[in-house]
Amino acid sequence: MSQQIDTALVNQYRSNIEVQFQQMNSRLRPTVLSESQNGEYDYYDRIEATEALDVPARHADTQYTDTPHSRRRNQTKPKYWADLIDKRDRLRMLADPTSSYTRNAIAALNRSIDRTIITAFDATAYAGKEGGTAITFPSSQEIAVNYVESGGAANSNLTIGKLRQARFLLDSAEAVEDGEEMTLACTAKQIQGLLRTTEVTSADYNTVKALVKGEIDTFMGFKFVRLELLTVASNVRSCFAYGRTALTLGIADDLFVSVDRLPTKHFSVQVYVSLDMGAVRMWEEKVVRILCDETT
Repeated sequence: MSQQIDTALVNQYRSNIEVQFQQMNSRLRPTVLSESQNGEYDYYDRIEATEALDVPARHADTQYTDTPHSRRRNQTKPKYWADLIDKRDRLRMLADPTSSYTRNAIAALNRSIDRTIITAFDATAYAGKEGGTAITFPSSQEIAVNYVESGGAANSNLTIGKLRQARFLLDSAEAVEDGEEMTLACTAKQIQGLLRTTEVTSADYNTVKALVKGEIDTFMGFKFVRLELLTVASNVRSCFAYGRTALTLGIADDLFVSVDRLPTKHFSVQVYVSLDMGAVRMWEEKVVRILCDETT
């Protein structure tokens, strides 16, 4: 329950209720697969690659390919946001804060979607018929913080070399299907780091400048999605390059918004927003973790 509502009473000089600057929408949800989910746990089946067989002779018996099936388990978790607006406070205010509270709540839930997706990129995934087999994120899908394309080792932020290596890992595994969009999730620090890299040619530099200005959102085959929610430890940020089918976002209950007067709270207005969802990594080969030193 908000105890700071009196800061917006009539004696304020402004009649508008402003919502503090923040990320309002989910930026990663459009970049992954989204599925409806009916329960806390659901299973998403996968069919793995097979090869064609030679015909050995005329009228030979047909040989059948044993198509490998596997599955991933996804668990949803409910999240919510709630706050009360006291009836007497609303009477003393120049502007009704209900819509601002609602916008603030929806923004918080949208960011929780992105945090769930970010966690799923390199979290342990669970496979098998009952989802009992743990699949850890492989080190082969990580680009070290000190990766140098020409050899040697030196910590760096996001560089052209790291982007090229990420593209190589995805392409060499045939992880990106024809027409599938590749996404690079990073923060403003990584885009700034690209501008400082000595490897950038003049053409690359101009492209990155346009990326910084928001004039374009793609570079080296990746659609750049900037968000400041990516995890950081000891000034090393984990960024991710991935294809759209790399993760599945399971939605058991999409955004639910309710604004009600509560008789048990002297008819205060309750703003309540909830969501029930979870995400699982479907293919390790479709995700590359890029470690970036933000001090360089």
